[in-house]
Formats: sequence, structure tokens, C-alpha cells
Amino acid sequence: MRALLVDRSAPAGLRLGEAPDPSPAAHQALVRVSAISLNFGEVRHGLENAPDGAVPGWDAAGVVIQAAADGSGPAVGTKVVTLGIDGAWAELRAVATDLIGVVSDDADLGAISTVPVAGTSALRALHRIGPILGKRVLITGATGGVGRYAVQLARLGGARVIASTGDPDAHGPSLRALGAHEVIAGPSALGEPVDGVVDMVGGSQLVDAYVRLAERGTLVAVGHATDQGEAFPYGAFFGDQGRHDRTVTTFFLLACHDLGPDLTRLANLVAAGELDPQIAWRGGWDKAAEAVDALLERRLHGKAVLELT
Repeated sequence: MRALLVDRSAPAGLRLGEAPDPSPAAHQALVRVSAISLNFGEVRHGLENAPDGAVPGWDAAGVVIQAAADGSGPAVGTKVVTLGIDGAWAELRAVATDLIGVVSDDADLGAISTVPVAGTSALRALHRIGPILGKRVLITGATGGVGRYAVQLARLGGARVIASTGDPDAHGPSLRALGAHEVIAGPSALGEPVDGVVDMVGGSQLVDAYVRLAERGTLVAVGHATDQGEAFPYGAFFGDQGRHDRTVTTFFLLACHDLGPDLTRLANLVAAGELDPQIAWRGGWDKAAEAVDALLERRLHGKAVLELT
């Protein structure tokens, strides 16, 4: 099969080449991939840590060509969206059936390919905060793929949504169009405490956001775009300062269970036009290096989609 292979001598560390066809385990379906979406984390860290010749990739959408031998998962011919730790950037993907979502026949698989990491991370992070109807929820790094899904899902959940971005003047209109009630330049600009935070940035922004949590508020640390550590001031964790029971929780998507139903629900919302995948770049997989460079240089605000041709 053709695949995008890690090759550090090639532009962006990738080249189109040949790889062995995957051999599905009993609990895996074999999917012919139509489209993949790229995530900043996988191009920033995944490619850096993968050996030459590996087939990377987390997100892919396509059609089942071989059902799982154990009888689980969708039948042959079903359009699906898939998630995994690697193997997405290829013509064929063997994927566990609990990491497969079913897609309507008329769905745009390019748009659907944006769902797995970005959409499901946003959804599960909001679940960690708890019921959000009427609550104030801050999304940091709101212009990224996860952030844009989180803004939309928080608004659909009835929250008062505050989106944080480094350039509110430039990105404010698009974030408000997605459902943000307020757009600010960082947690330090908050006027009132918030009940929950989905943090995509880390570093000092995470610390600032935690300090501004209301009583019994929860911060979910999803992304770490700054590549910086967090230094909390003395007293930040005192419980007698009027805002006790505040929580910081870490997050790893593939440690979550039973993701298939979430993938299906989100894919259906995208297909129905109720969620906007916010595709900022779309092209053939022969242009992968261009998309990777744009992501790494922070020139894309949204998702990059590669279509297999």
C-alpha cells in the first residue's frame, strides 16, 4: 500500500512510499482511507519521536473493506471515522472497533476526518468539567483544532463561553461566530471567575487560569502548546481562601474508554452542519509537507485535511 512514511531526509520529515499492508487482529476492522487530518501534537512531537519508515497518524476517515473477525464493529461498505496512536497516514488502516465511529453515506469524509482527536478531546474534556449548563467555561488556545470544537460544544451545552487567543482582534469574529460569548487575550483578562477551563496552552496560562477558577471549578489540561512547565505561586493550593475544592486534571484521549459512540455522535453533528470542522487547509496527500510546515509555523488556525488521491 502507499503511505506517508517518516523520512528525516525529506521535506517536513515525510515521503510518499510503499509500506506493507496491515494485518488486522480479531478485534480490528480494515479500512480503506479516503482522508486524514493533521494535529499539531503529532507533527510537532510524533514525527520527531517516530523511527524512519514508520507510518504515523491519529485521524482517518474511510470505508470498511474487511469487518472485524470477532463480529464487533461495522460491516463491510460502512463509511467510518477512526482513531489510533499511529497508522492513519496510509491507504489501509487496521483499527480497533472501539475506536471507530459510523458515518452517514452522504458525509464529506474530509470534514469527518477532523473529528477524532480534536472533536473527541474537546467533548471528553468538557465532560470532565461536569454539567456546564449556565456555567462559565474558558477555552484557552481557542483558535486551534481542539479549541474550535470546544467552543462550539460548550455553547451547545449551554455554557457561557469565553475564548482565549493571542490576538482577539484578528480571531474574535470567527470565534464569536462559533459560539464564544467573549474573546479575551488570556486568562489574566478574565473579569470574573470561571467554573471550568479547557486548557490547550500550558505554562503560565494554565497557572493564570487555575487561579481564576471559581469554587469547585475544574481545569482540564489537554494541550501543552508552550512546551513550558508550570510554576504555581505559594498559596495557590490553599483551601481557605474562599475558592476551595478547585481541581486540575490531566488528560490523555486514548486512556478514555468506549470512544466509538462519541466518534459517531460528533461525526453526525459535522455531517448535519451542526458542528463546523473549521478546515483551514485542504489538499492532496502529496502536499503533506506544505501542511505540516504551515501547522508548525502556526500559520493555520483550524484543521488541515489531506485527501488520498
